Amino acid sequence: MAVLAMTSGSLRSSPGVKLGGLGSPSLWCYSLGRFRSGVATSSKTRLPSYVAVRTPRAAYPTAVEDGCSSETNRIPTPKVIIDQDSDPDATIVEITFGDRLGTLLDTMNSLKNLGLHVVKANVYLDSSGKHNRFAITNRYTGRKIDDPELLETIRLTIINNMLQYHPESSSQLAMGATFGVEPPEQKVDVDIATRINIYGDGPNKSLLVVETADRPGLLVDLVKIITDINITVQSGEFDTEGLLTKAKFHVSYRNKPIGMSLQQVLSNSLRYFLRRPTTEEASF
Repeated sequence: MAVLAMTSGSLRSSPGVKLGGLGSPSLWCYSLGRFRSGVATSSKTRLPSYVAVRTPRAAYPTAVEDGCSSETNRIPTPKVIIDQDSDPDATIVEITFGDRLGTLLDTMNSLKNLGLHVVKANVYLDSSGKHNRFAITNRYTGRKIDDPELLETIRLTIINNMLQYHPESSSQLAMGATFGVEPPEQKVDVDIATRINIYGDGPNKSLLVVETADRPGLLVDLVKIITDINITVQSGEFDTEGLLTKAKFHVSYRNKPIGMSLQQVLSNSLRYFLRRPTTEEASF
């Protein structure tokens, strides 16, 4: 399944994503179905059909990955960016949590366990904190990740590791309500938080920007609702910032920008979907 990157001139929709709870909320499984982005599953090296990750109910002080710790009392806003635009050959992942993150060796190992290759890693500092940036590819094809299910699994794996090694981030993340040690103090009103805008993006495509409350499976479901109305997703960026998510997709309809009537259909479909998410309560 090739989505978020152009493959043979078109992108196909992805089935809905469900999260299955096993036993307690601290253990959750994210179903991958099948990796359709070219990941080989030979008898010698076979990827599991799901990724199981455990978030321990750790107590403060923070159990910090790689032993790096911060004495700052103010909890920064966690950020996870999955960027398909910046590099033509690799998917860029950027993780920020103030100045509290170490070298994230465990996170890199978790990515490798998904069948990925970290081709480059670097760190830079600015006023918002320390940014850990990885360039990752499919280990078996050497190409950037174009399967939305795998991209969402990457995002959830990173967030799970943050909850594990930085349990104080739980109160700043939507998934902290189910999998963290402390749920967010405020709940996001989906109707208020949701913003959908479509802009011109050159002669052959449009730019779709969706801002809404974060939840598991959101990336996959957004791509599905877009492609279900025959709109092609060429590439994009998916940013998780605290309780909110901002997705930017370069989209087209028959290799042309989206017309006004189709823009309205797309906007209405997304708003309806985001107000009535398909994730079933029984899946937790």
